[in-house]
Formats: sequence, structure tokens, C-alpha cells
Amino acid sequence: MSEMLLTDPAAERAVLSGIFNYGKDAYFDVADIVNENTFTVDSNAIIYKCLKHVLENDSAESIDIPSIFSAASELGLSYVFDKREEVKHLNAITKFPVNLGNVRKFGAKVRKLEIARLLNRQLTEAQDKIKTLNGDENLSYILGLAEDAIFDFSSLLNDKGDAPVIVGENIEEYVKFLEENPCEQMGLSTGYPVYDSAIGGGLRRGTVNVIGARPKVGKTLLADNIGLHISSELDVPVLNLDTEMVLDDHRHRTLAMTSEVSINDIETGQFSKTPDKRDKIYKAAEKLDKIPYFHYSIGGMPFEEQLSIMRRWLAKEVGLNPDGTAKNCVLIYDYVKLMSSDSISNAMAEFQVLGFMMTGLHNFALRYKVPILAFIQLNRDGITRESTDTASGSDRIIWLCSNFSIFKVKSDEEIAEDGVGNGNRKLVPLVARHGAGLDAGDYINMKMKGWCGKIEEGKTASEIRENNTQSEEGFIVDDDEEEIPFA
Repeated sequence: MSEMLLTDPAAERAVLSGIFNYGKDAYFDVADIVNENTFTVDSNAIIYKCLKHVLENDSAESIDIPSIFSAASELGLSYVFDKREEVKHLNAITKFPVNLGNVRKFGAKVRKLEIARLLNRQLTEAQDKIKTLNGDENLSYILGLAEDAIFDFSSLLNDKGDAPVIVGENIEEYVKFLEENPCEQMGLSTGYPVYDSAIGGGLRRGTVNVIGARPKVGKTLLADNIGLHISSELDVPVLNLDTEMVLDDHRHRTLAMTSEVSINDIETGQFSKTPDKRDKIYKAAEKLDKIPYFHYSIGGMPFEEQLSIMRRWLAKEVGLNPDGTAKNCVLIYDYVKLMSSDSISNAMAEFQVLGFMMTGLHNFALRYKVPILAFIQLNRDGITRESTDTASGSDRIIWLCSNFSIFKVKSDEEIAEDGVGNGNRKLVPLVARHGAGLDAGDYINMKMKGWCGKIEEGKTASEIRENNTQSEEGFIVDDDEEEIPFA
């Protein structure tokens, strides 16, 4: 499409005339959505710069033609009005009829046309990249060229241009709305009430929630437990973006969690030899078939391509609201790590690349107002220490997350103090922007049943010590259970 079609000189004149005739009342009504680049006629862009200079730098309440000439001189643009046709053009603009109430409407129109021109250029660039393809690229990469041009650009479509407001403005109406629309908690429940409370009411829209763990502790099982709860109990779509495991691994685990038949029996097909187990597996399969729990293996995939997968899922499976945000859903990213050494150079270290990945997830969560549950690998300090500096990669991971928790194996001393029945893992919320977290040294007891992949939440360590109970409250131990470590 020719950019000559994406212009409206009359609307541009209306905006300029409104500013000239109504001064600051009109200028500050459109200053948040237009700038000199919004105008397609060079003369209009120059006149806007002069009007802006007069109103912002000279503190003038009203404008006349001499003040525009003076501004042009100060800006080094006086040569423009040496031409007779430019002076005539300026005079015509000052006499162009427009009502003050319509100035912003015309401003919004020329802004949308500017966005359309920029998008046209973006798509042209994508087309140029497509022309360089040789057929060796995978399909996701090819589709991503077009999708990135559209989805990354869509943030410009928000043309509300809201001005700052007084915090207390209409606050009584807001309080009434809260009263008439109560909810149990602000975010989506993970299935772990104590954890939900500690981080501020579950997984909130527009946030990145981070859980760190050492290898083979069970973070992938924790991801599946949370994903399965949200998709099955809340009927909210969940996408598990997995960097290490394949679809069959998740099928075995979710079947085991739902049926409480061992993962080993499912993987080997031995469940079929026991009628009761076979019946449980088929009932679990019937249930899982109706649950909106999605999986996508992103191992080795460039981060930009991963973002394309996420956007495509939102558009196709979840749906977008009129303002471009996503409907209710959760993204699970397991886990934030460098996919290859290609991103590392002399100018950018690994921790910087991981920091940029976290920034990308943070921006994605804000742009589409979706909650993201991201897992990270703890460095070796995470074996013995419980602090934010155990997060591998970058401080930016901690800066940009809404909350940060550590999931780890309990020590023998902790198991003895809490009681054997109170779990073999612990979840330690360290940072909680919206929640109260836990007191220093406290943690949530978690029991991982490795044989069937289930992870159950128990009491906090402080609650157990206060109640001075070890076996009467908490988890019930089944002597027949066998703990099998899974990642």
C-alpha cells in the first residue's frame, strides 16, 4: 500500500488550526498523541514544531503569526517562511474552521494514520526478510517474521492517551465497584493456598512470578502440578513452555497425578495388568482430554521465536480483548536459560542475555496482561543459602519479577524438626511485591510424591513449631509409598 494513501491533509490542518486559535487548551489536548512526525506535509510538521515551541518555551497563552515567525527563527527554520507559498499556507491554516471539541478527534485520526504508515514500513521490512529465506528455516521462524511485525507493533494501537489523574478522583465509585464485585483473591490460585497468600493472592495478571530450584529437585513436577490445577479446577487455559522435556513426559506425569498410578507403571504400560489401575488410567485420560492444558517444547529455540509461539497461542487458543490484552490464561516458562552460545559475544555476557530474556517476559506479561510463572536454575549457593543472590543469571530476574521463591529439598535436620510426615521439600517465598511473604527463616512445607508426580502443600514451619505437633497434623505418610526422584 502506498503511504500516499495513508494521509489526511485536512485533518492535519484542523489540528494545527485548533492549536493556533485555542492555544494551550487545544495543544495539551493533543500533545500526548501527536508530534511533528505525525504530519505528512513538511510544512505542517514545521508549523507544529513552531507552535509547540511557542506554547512550551515561551509560556504564551495565545498565538499569533509573528510569534510563529519568531519561533521559526529560534529553531533555525526561518528560511521556510521566506517562500511566499509557505506564508500563504500558514495563513490558510490559521483561518481553517474547527471547533475546540473536535481537535483531539482530528489528532487521533492523524495519529492512527501515522501508526498505519509505520506498520506499513514494518511489514515491508518483514517482506524483505522473507525474500531472503532459502527454505532451510523451520516453519515457526518463517511465521514469526510476519507475526513479530504485527504483534510487537500492536502496542502503538493504544490511542487512549490518558492524562494523569488525581488518585482520589472518583474513588468512592471505585470503592462501590469493589464492594459490588468481591473476589476471593486478586490472582489465579496455584492450588497452594499458603503460597498464594504469601505472594499476594495467586498469579496476578501482568506479572512474572519466579520460582528457583537446583537441578533434579522437582521444579518441572511443580510446574505440572500448578498447570494441571489451574486448567482443570479453574478451567483456565495454561501453556507450558518446556525447555527440556517432551510431550510424552508430561502425559505420563499428568496421568499419574490424576490417577495416582505410578509413573513407572504408566510409562511401561504395566498398569494394564491390574484392572483397578487400568480403570483409573482411562478415567484420568478422559478427564485430561477435556482440560485446556497445553504443552510446547521450546528447547534450542531462539527467544524471539518463543515469544512468537506465545503470541500465537494467545490469539488462537485464548483470545484477545478489544484493547489487545489476553483473556484469562497462564503461561508457564520452564525454565529461563540460555538456549545456545550464539547469543553470547564479547559485548554481551551470559548474565546479560538472561537478563534480556527476563525483560522480554516482563514486557510480554505487561503488554498482554497475562500472568507468567517462570522457573529458573539456582546457582550452587542455592544448595545451602536462601537469598535472592542464588538466582543464576542476572539481578534483572529479581528486579522485574513480582515475587521470587526458592523450591528445595529439606535437610535431614529440618525433616527431623518438622516431623517426617510434614514433607520432604520446602517452598521459600523471599520477595513478594504484592504479598506479605513469610518471616525470615520460615518456609512452606511441601511433600513430593515422586512415584506419582504429586506435590502437596502443608503447613509453614512456624505453624508446626507453634502447634508443637509432628505427626498429628500435616501430611499422612503411607508406608507403601516409594519416593522416586524426578526433575
